[in-house]
Amino acid sequence: MSERTIIWKGASGKEYKYWIYDIGYDGFDAVPANYIFTKETTPNTHRAIYIGETKDISERFDDHHKMPCITRNGATHIHAHKSSSSKEIRCEEEKDLIDNWNPVCND
Repeated sequence: MSERTIIWKGASGKEYKYWIYDIGYDGFDAVPANYIFTKETTPNTHRAIYIGETKDISERFDDHHKMPCITRNGATHIHAHKSSSSKEIRCEEEKDLIDNWNPVCND
């Protein structure tokens, strides 16, 4: 597990704690999760490129439908945390964060 963490705030004001991994990390457990592809713009400052959710983060990035956009926008990291098995709860967090950060690859 990563030692580095970051707090992302949603449009609701709710805060979510994510662990920071370098792009290409492939050691995720098979668990439901929320994740954010980011670009580190200055040391310890990240810009959200794509925010998503998945029922199994260990498989989510194989042929990700937004990978061309994520790559084109220079993603350097994946921020992730284990989440609820409820898709509804994961989607609520995803929407809350998208509404606040408006990532370029979420449309």
